Amino acid sequence: MQSKPVLETILSHRSIRKFTNQPIPSAIFNALIEAGRRTSTSNNLQCVSIIRITDPAIREGIQQASGMRYVGECAEFLLFCMDFHKHQQINPQSQLDWAEVTLIGALDTGLMAQNVLVTAESFGLGGVFIGALRNQIETVAKLVNLPSHCVPLVGLCLGYHDQDPPLKPRLPQSLMCYENHYPELDQTALANYEQEMIAYYQARSDKTFSWAETIQKALNEPVRPHILPFLQKQGFLRR
Repeated sequence: MQSKPVLETILSHRSIRKFTNQPIPSAIFNALIEAGRRTSTSNNLQCVSIIRITDPAIREGIQQASGMRYVGECAEFLLFCMDFHKHQQINPQSQLDWAEVTLIGALDTGLMAQNVLVTAESFGLGGVFIGALRNQIETVAKLVNLPSHCVPLVGLCLGYHDQDPPLKPRLPQSLMCYENHYPELDQTALANYEQEMIAYYQARSDKTFSWAETIQKALNEPVRPHILPFLQKQGFLRR
């Protein structure tokens, strides 16, 4: 197996949503899981579990729950779960309902998922994260029989590219990396970035779409209000 250098891999990231029928070799798949296993983890809690979805019926269920067709089209679909169930079994006195525990679990899950994707991309695979499965998070949890203190946070579609999209513009460093203190928003830099985004979407889909509109679409209405009661039902965020 040969993989690209880390920096080259990270700087060439694109979300891939169309895949060939080529399967991922078992040696590469095992390397992806090993990369996830070696991810940094707070207090060595190792509070993440990965569920590999190979059952077509479960794939179909997650595809319907998320509304993302490529869940059923990719070579591999991995479900990353914040998992404190095993901790509760090992130590029934664990106080898992504190907000900080949820933060730890969410951070560890995101770190592991990113490790797996970067490793996959270094092997020439493409992927895309599926956060939309949280639209019907309880349905997804039931599909894979998750116990208490275990939450499906994000999915990952993986496979070989059947598309070659351009890099999506990101905020310039001046708008996301600061020294010593948080500055006033640089309106000139922001305006320049907005023009980059508009040009990107015009070239990709012939539509005018700005970053401000992305923010409005994502945040101007209630954001998955069912998440808090589900987390509390699973034993989290009670204090």
